[in-house]
Amino acid sequence: MKSLFRRSVAAVMIAAVTGTAMPAPAFAGMIPTEAAAAAVQRDRVASLLSRAEVRARLEAYGVRPEEVAARVDALSDEEVAQLAARIEALPAGGDGIIGAALIVLLVLLITDLMGFTKVFPFTRR
Repeated sequence: MKSLFRRSVAAVMIAAVTGTAMPAPAFAGMIPTEAAAAAVQRDRVASLLSRAEVRARLEAYGVRPEEVAARVDALSDEEVAQLAARIEALPAGGDGIIGAALIVLLVLLITDLMGFTKVFPFTRR
């Protein structure tokens, strides 16, 4: 009886080990460049929309994060490409108004400290 049980367990173990050692069939194929680019663009758009500040702004408009993800998934490849192009075209600093204003203020402050202008009263002695 004990011998029959051991043989049964050994047979099951041999079958299990042999079955796991055989490689599974793999299928490889070519994908178009456009499909790969669309997947990258879709990931870029999804990652941008999942950022905390963007998510907070969308929630302020009444859009839930689940809806955003569903809408991005529902976009066609062309729509994702257009959206990614529009995102890339946006300025990073809000049209550069803040940067330009800071540069002007710094130039005025330096020229005021050097005595060429009299714009800021706190620089005079």
